[in-house]
Amino acid sequence: MTEIMELSPDQAAAQSPFVRQLVKIWRAQDTHGTWDGKSDLDLLEPYIIDKAKRRLLPIMGDPDPETIWRLELFFNAIALSIELETGVMVSPMLKMSHEGFGRMVLIGGRLIVVNKQLRDVHRFGFDSLAKLAEEGTKYVQQGVEMIGRFPDVARY
Repeated sequence: MTEIMELSPDQAAAQSPFVRQLVKIWRAQDTHGTWDGKSDLDLLEPYIIDKAKRRLLPIMGDPDPETIWRLELFFNAIALSIELETGVMVSPMLKMSHEGFGRMVLIGGRLIVVNKQLRDVHRFGFDSLAKLAEEGTKYVQQGVEMIGRFPDVARY
């Protein structure tokens, strides 16, 4: 008789299509092979900001370039996941002030597929890998649903 191993929420999250896509995008950024020895979970570690880490961050602050880059890669993974599911090319557009307030939109054709108001970007992160997967998957589903509702606008 075989035993069925139950996965922890983070182990299950690591296998989600969105997280796998995010890892692919991170790996594509490594043109010199610097991260070849890093595990996928090590690459995603900067996204995990638990309560203890969050307490160390200031309430107000300017986002550093690395944090903005992580944010962009997160939404790039969402855009690519939507594109793979719908066949509609989705492009991200970010407009943000130096203080970390702004907006990220994902556009397919003439349709705004995802619209996210950004606040406190210097604190961008998730409590756990499971929460990262949940949020990314939620945006992907919203984008796919929006394209399903307005396919002519998205394919224009």
